[in-house]
Amino acid sequence: MARVKALDLSELQQDQAVRVVLDDVPIAVVLDSEGEVHAIGDTCSHGQISLSEGFVEGDSLECWAHGSAFSLRTGQPLNLPAYEPVPVYVVEIEDGAVYIDPHVTKEIAA
Repeated sequence: MARVKALDLSELQQDQAVRVVLDDVPIAVVLDSEGEVHAIGDTCSHGQISLSEGFVEGDSLECWAHGSAFSLRTGQPLNLPAYEPVPVYVVEIEDGAVYIDPHVTKEIAA
């Protein structure tokens, strides 16, 4: 599957996550305070909770249920209780729309 339109850029509000489901893959899309759009897996690796219902702070998204925060850039957990990362997807902006391929994750350098 190739990239698909996730939503219009105008649907995003700074420092708030929006849940989209693309080909049965739940993804949290975030416009950070720097104006960058991020897409990470929307399911917390600790408690199977929707991350898009959580809190954006800087470049992280915090799960509302247990407080684990995940890097928007790498998907890595920043604190316990989560210790497994969530996937991070490539975002492309074109003609005011946000495009994501839900089957291709970013390669994150270690």
